[in-house]
Parts: sequence; structure tokens; C-alpha cells
Amino acid sequence: MDPLSLLRGVLDTAEDAARALIGRERLRLAVTGLSRAGKTVFLTSLVANLIAAGRGARTLPALSDAAGGRIRRVFVVPADTETVPRFDPEAHLAALAADPPRWPERTEDFSTLSIAVDVERRTSLGGILPERRVTLDLIDYPGEWLLDLPLLGTGFAEWSAATLARLRRGRRAEAAAAFLDFLDALPPDAPAEDALAKRGYGLYRDALRACRDTHGLRLLQPGRFLNPGPRGEAPLLWFFPLPETARGGLAALCARRYAAYLDDQRTTFLDPFFSRFHRQVVLVDVLGALHAGQEAFEDTADALAAIAGVISGANLIERLLGAAPTRVAFAATKADHVPTRARDALAALLEHLALGARGRAEASGAATAFHALAAIRCTEDAVATLEGRAFPAVRGILLNEGKGATIYPGEVPMKPPEPAFWDAAFFQMPEFRPPRLDPAGGSGVPHLGMDGLLAWLLGDAL
Repeated sequence: MDPLSLLRGVLDTAEDAARALIGRERLRLAVTGLSRAGKTVFLTSLVANLIAAGRGARTLPALSDAAGGRIRRVFVVPADTETVPRFDPEAHLAALAADPPRWPERTEDFSTLSIAVDVERRTSLGGILPERRVTLDLIDYPGEWLLDLPLLGTGFAEWSAATLARLRRGRRAEAAAAFLDFLDALPPDAPAEDALAKRGYGLYRDALRACRDTHGLRLLQPGRFLNPGPRGEAPLLWFFPLPETARGGLAALCARRYAAYLDDQRTTFLDPFFSRFHRQVVLVDVLGALHAGQEAFEDTADALAAIAGVISGANLIERLLGAAPTRVAFAATKADHVPTRARDALAALLEHLALGARGRAEASGAATAFHALAAIRCTEDAVATLEGRAFPAVRGILLNEGKGATIYPGEVPMKPPEPAFWDAAFFQMPEFRPPRLDPAGGSGVPHLGMDGLLAWLLGDAL
């Protein structure tokens, strides 16, 4: 921890203590996860259901019970920062209230939101003292960027070697064929030309997109190659992995831009937004990885292992200063895509996938838990008949077709499958249409398991 971060940590800890004394606590909640795990949908549901709970609705019964029924009001308050876009739950709820309803747009940049929760005091002085106010600070960002954080301690040569080794195996080799052909044709002493650097970057970026969109892979770095954010594809991104034999000007240019890119990510992402949180949620689309096949499933486990070091504070000083989360919840999203009986298996499977990340969190002193949830529930349990036999299934409205369908999602194993499991044919899980909601969100959002997760994560603080 550098001296400036240490000083900031001391000041933040002192401020937190002062706030607690006057009943004005601030709780920083990091909602993290791999790409397409549903962070924006999760935050939309969290905000809408908390506000509804503050109006007396039983949208989050487990959280209300954990707080002793003392939640009195919930409302959005101005965030501490004025330079970062505000997370817009109203726009996301408007999408869900459209006819037909549609899912909120994926996150393309940072956004923040602060929510105040007024709670009746537990003590006999509750009638004299003002109500406690716990302010939740939330952040939303593209999931692709999370995998940039492990790169901060990795040099260009090390990253290049590991990346190229992966690209030459399995489905990645197919997706990266054009890039690998380009790389193989490069002379070791290729000159430092922007046109050449941009060409290599474009081919490598296209390979990453194919890995994500066609093959369901998640360990894809750097993250801004897949989602550059509002600044677009600036020359800072014009680099790509090179073999160790590369020694010319192009190699030096790529190495410099790689280092500059990491410095930029550190100053714009890690230091201001990702260095200090009290609680953390890590979202994973386990079911999507399972249906994408063995390579995608194992790649998801590798991606979780890669981010293990950034899931919680790493050293004693950070823990003493309160910089490390005290609770980390891992959540398998889209649990409504499987019937009730399979949801415990989904959470158990995530626990196996996240073994390394869990160990790192617990080594930092954090309690951990595993959940299966659907931030916005869009199916109901049903029964499918296959070859004359009845199987538990789910039924919902298909997103594109607009008609109802009963889907049997297959069995969900409780631990990483045996090799024979992957011999079965897999299908693309359909996208379901979200339920049409009240645009004001007054009655909350239908969900599965959000209240149990929030009760474990926040109940003690309320």
C-alpha cells in the first residue's frame, strides 16, 4: 500500500468512525462480477426493492426480518462524487415498464448511486435520538473491466506468454485464427508503426469478441478491448500480445502502451472506485458457463481464480484500516432459469468454481456465503414431458418471439461434472422476457433470493 493510499485509508476509517458515533454510517457495497453476469439488473432490483421496502412493502422479507422490522424510509441521495455518471434506476425501470418490457441496457461506463436507509434505533432512547441512517454507496461498471485488475501486477512479457499459450488451445485457436496468422507473419524486428499496431490490436480485439460472444469464454484481457467505454478506441489501446522472440520497435511500443494502459486503469478504476469496500457481491453466470460446454465452464473457474486477489483486501494494514470487506457473497445469477429443486445445486456448483476466490476472501478475514438468485424473476416452475417422462422445468415468455415456452434446462450438478457429462449435447438457453413492471417501482421487482442474500450481507449493519 503506497503512502497516499495509506493516508486515504486512515482518513476514511476516521470518517467512518465519526459517522457511526452520530448514527450516520456509510456502507460501501461493491457489486462485482464477470461480464454478462447481470450487475445492472441486480442493482436495479436492489434499488427498487429497497425503496419499496422503505414504503412498507414486503419486497425483501428476509432483510426486513434481519433488521427487526425497523426500516422506516429508503431514498436516493446525492453521491459523494460529481464527476461520475449517476446510475439511473428510473431509466432501467422504464425499460421494464415498456410494452413489451425489455431488459435494461448493458453497462458501458462507470456509474454510482447512494441510497439512504433510515432505521429505528434499537435502544430505549430511540424515541429521543434521531433515527440511524445507513447510506449505501453502490457502483456499476462493465464486467469486462474486472479482469484488468489482476494485470496490475503482471508485466507485458508475462501477460503475452500466458495469453498466447491460451490462444493456441481449444476454441480460442479457432476464434483467434486471423490474429495468430498475422502474428506468425510478423518479423521479430517489426518497426514501431501505428498502422501495424492498430492492425494487430483490431485482430486481437476481434478474437476476444469471438471468444466471448460465440464460445462463452470469460478470461479475456484487457477488458477495455471488449468494452472501451465512452472514450472509444483510443491509441492507448493499440497493443497486443507478442511472442518472446519479438525484439523490434513494435515490441517496445506495445510494451509501453501496455504499461500506460495499466497506469490508466489504476488511476481511473482501481484507486478511486475499487480500493475500499465494506461488503462485496460477486455475480457469476454459472448456468451460462455450464451450457456453453466444458471449455467455457473451466474458463469461468480460471477467471474467478484470476480475480481472487482483487476480491478482498490483501494485507494486514488494509484489514486494520477497514479497507478489506468483512463479508463477501458469491451469487449464481439467473436462478429462475432452473426449477426450484435445482437452485441449491446451482449455489453448490458456484462454491466449487469459486474455491480460490473464497479462500482469498477468508484469508483476509471476510465471511463468505454462496447464493443462487434471480434479481428479476421472469419464469415460473413447470413440468416438461420428454419421451413420455415428466421433468421439472421452467416456463416464461421468450424475449424475441413473444410467446410462452416450457424449457427443460437439464440437470445441474452440485460439483464440477465428470468427463462423461460433457458428452451430452448442449443447447443455447433461451432469453426470457422480463415481467412488465410499474415504472415507478412502487411495488418492487419480483425476484428469487435477493432478500436472503441482502439479509446475510447487510442485515447486521441495519
